[in-house]
Amino acid sequence: MSSGSHILDVKKFGNPVLRKVAEPISEINDEIRELVEEMVDTMYEENGIGLAAPQVGRSLRVFVIDTHFEDETYGSDGEKLLCPKMPLALINPEIISTSGEDISFEEGCLSIPQINAAVVRPSNIVLKAQTLEGEIIEADFGGLTSRCMQHEIDHLDGVLFTDKAEKDDLKLVAKKLEQLRMKTEKALKKRKAKKRR
Repeated sequence: MSSGSHILDVKKFGNPVLRKVAEPISEINDEIRELVEEMVDTMYEENGIGLAAPQVGRSLRVFVIDTHFEDETYGSDGEKLLCPKMPLALINPEIISTSGEDISFEEGCLSIPQINAAVVRPSNIVLKAQTLEGEIIEADFGGLTSRCMQHEIDHLDGVLFTDKAEKDDLKLVAKKLEQLRMKTEKALKKRKAKKRR
């Protein structure tokens, strides 16, 4: 693993990689460990609490998360188990079940900067995933951790929070979203043209 990890380029709304269903990870090797290290550094650099591999251009089923705050009281076993160990990478995650109320809460995304919208999600999930050490975990999560995990798993399935946003909120940000999509497409075309030279 390289000792000097670096900040990765966060792909923005309009980039096709964000719409792909990510591939499962078959082996946790040095390449995956290095990717995770760089994803964590990038998440912190961008002031995020979660980041999925497709957001940095890698269509792989892994995300990093840090919803651990000092003096936080955790309500679920999963949070008590994992939050103190954060930042954490979760590999090949899947939601086994959901429970609790459906709650509307404003979300944002590093791939859709400066745009927020309310999204309705179940308050609790049971998540199964593998840690970077190869341990299989299956535990229940609530609160912000549950929401963040659901948001990141959506990324692994090519789904963005704006796809699930409440209609009224979406109307308010539609113009900004279109501008961001056009800016991204323009940048991608410019990059392709440079490569052809």
